[in-house]
Amino acid sequence: MIDVKQLKYFVTIAEEGQITKAAQKLHIAQPPLSQQLKQLEEELGVPLFDRKAKKMELTAPGKAFYEKAKRLLAQLDDAVAEVKEIEEGTAGTLSIGCVKSCFYYLAQAIRHFHEQAPNVTFHLREGDTFSICQLLYERHIDIGIVRLPIDSADYDVIRLPGERYVGVLPAQWKTGQTALCMRDFADWPLLLLHRVHGAGQYERVIEECRRHGFEPNVLCECPDATILLSLVAQGLGATIVPQSTVALFRLPGIKVLEIIDSSMTAEAAAILDRQRYLPKSARTFLDVLQTAAARAAGGQHEER
Repeated sequence: MIDVKQLKYFVTIAEEGQITKAAQKLHIAQPPLSQQLKQLEEELGVPLFDRKAKKMELTAPGKAFYEKAKRLLAQLDDAVAEVKEIEEGTAGTLSIGCVKSCFYYLAQAIRHFHEQAPNVTFHLREGDTFSICQLLYERHIDIGIVRLPIDSADYDVIRLPGERYVGVLPAQWKTGQTALCMRDFADWPLLLLHRVHGAGQYERVIEECRRHGFEPNVLCECPDATILLSLVAQGLGATIVPQSTVALFRLPGIKVLEIIDSSMTAEAAAILDRQRYLPKSARTFLDVLQTAAARAAGGQHEER
């Protein structure tokens, strides 16, 4: 079988034109180099060099084999370099799934991470918390960014800073208010985020409404934040969502107001499959994500 060492020896001989010079460049003795060339020619069944000339010149088969061998060695060098860069976290592809209400965190993190590792590319998937968990379980993504709660038995959970909920009203509603109380929502139709499967933000908002003494009038349930905000902009009703959701998807036709008497906080987390190897690029990205989320949460507190 032809091995990489024989290919390197052959290419060096072809480029130097002499066994002696090739041996000096490879830092080996001349006899074993000659023996390796002989074995290669026997393996191929063709002469690679014309030994009658003053200088070792490639035969027609030798010229063809030289071009192929040189290309194979270059590809091998590229593969080794790429593997090292991936292990160092400076190259490769990072697959991330994210719920839309957390896209603000994700966008900030990708921007900062790209400055550190410009050769890492991203493959992004979107869905609700249940579908992101499924994508992680099926190994379609490396990292999931979801809203809590989740069943954490199968995952490592890295909590991100909590954030407050805000009220979002149609701009066409002339309420004259600069801030809201939970009781204000008793008189309005509500459009709420609701997971396809499981309990989450929807149940949290309903519970908060009941804690303030009223049963909300839920006009629409939807897992997609952009659709929900678009419906609010059309005047169908109000919604209550995490502040970062409107920070990224702030559409014309809506107004965002603080809810001054609510203790609700939206909790998000990055989740990992604890059974899988996590490349360094993913580990570095998680650090960047946590920093970006903390910075965003700090900005929210300053706005208060």
